[in-house]
Amino acid sequence: MISVLLIGMGKFGRTLGDQLLEMGDEVMIVDKNEDIVNKLAPRYTNALIADCMSLDNLETMDIPSFDACVVAIGEDFQASLEITSNLKDCGARRIVSRATTAIQRKFLMRVGADEVIYPDMDIAEKLAVRLNSDNVINFVDLDADYAIFEIELPKKWLKKTLVEVNPRVNYGMNILTIKNSGEIIYSISGDYVFREGDQLLVFGNTERVLAFTNKQK
Repeated sequence: MISVLLIGMGKFGRTLGDQLLEMGDEVMIVDKNEDIVNKLAPRYTNALIADCMSLDNLETMDIPSFDACVVAIGEDFQASLEITSNLKDCGARRIVSRATTAIQRKFLMRVGADEVIYPDMDIAEKLAVRLNSDNVINFVDLDADYAIFEIELPKKWLKKTLVEVNPRVNYGMNILTIKNSGEIIYSISGDYVFREGDQLLVFGNTERVLAFTNKQK
């Protein structure tokens, strides 16, 4: 469980807040819209109506006491930028800010953000990958070149052993875990025989893994 200060309760902020609550986190929400805060307040640890572009307002919130501060504002970049800077000045331990462009990310990092997220871009990218490869269930980018993918078992691997397939050498991917009907296999030996229904969690070069999965259509 962590404590989170969540600033900006638009659609993204509300969705993130719901997820944090489900994980048992303590969440304080802040928004300058009185109606939004009053509606959401009963669900959260604490709620405040305030304009966080004001350094004086932030200084009343004991910013260093939170494990993470999230600036979830997406429509007003100037506000996001100033709030991120103010949080840094108030001694925030960790600042996560929302951006819509690479330029915004650069400026947010300069003024103090520890991490910048692109919710809309991430959703669009994942949808594009799924549309182009039926075998990819999900994926997480690790950097510009590598990612972790959850993929369906390629048909030509069925009933073959891990040694026979040798995915690291032949396809440039490492198998991290295998899921099948609720069973999760964390330690995979070379004599493991791939079964119908296997879903693979693999690590590899993004371009190479996608090229491989696209051939499995």
